[in-house]
Amino acid sequence: MPAACALGAPRGRPRVAAREAAGRMGEAVDPLLLLVVRWLHVLGATVLLGTGAGIAFFMVMAHRTGDARLVAHTASVVVVADWVFTASAVVLQPITGVMLALAIGWPLTEGWILLSLALYALTGAFWLPVVWMQHRMRDLARSAARAGEPLPEAYHRLYRAWFLCGFPAFLAVLGVIWLMTAKPRILAW
Repeated sequence: MPAACALGAPRGRPRVAAREAAGRMGEAVDPLLLLVVRWLHVLGATVLLGTGAGIAFFMVMAHRTGDARLVAHTASVVVVADWVFTASAVVLQPITGVMLALAIGWPLTEGWILLSLALYALTGAFWLPVVWMQHRMRDLARSAARAGEPLPEAYHRLYRAWFLCGFPAFLAVLGVIWLMTAKPRILAW
């Protein structure tokens, strides 16, 4: 594989080495640094997708039991996982994405980058309320488990909203990953 392909020269344009791409910006790019930043960016995308899918799977499976103790325990783990893994990746992605774009020579106004950012914002618009819902569902399940009661209707309402919010957020993440991989030519203006 040519070095330019491995380092991510823009598709549909003459393939250039990382140093030449950076040369357009007037500074040299260390190929190892570029590789590390790309690896962190891919790792962050993987964590977002994997943690999102895993959280959804385990919450749905716990919910299906109707057991308040199991739901409370699972929701507690989900809340921690969201803060440790998802929140870290949410912070990492835009930082490594901008670093990659600038190092490789893609303008941040490139169509696929702008669409990726829009889908990323859409994901965040659904994720932030979901984080609150997960905290609240955990608390409601804990209270029901302590009282030896079934999950209350407030929990079920939140669960339905949580479940519905997952679809557009997950599809948006898939869209961002496709855009990162395919880098299609999209006219921004």
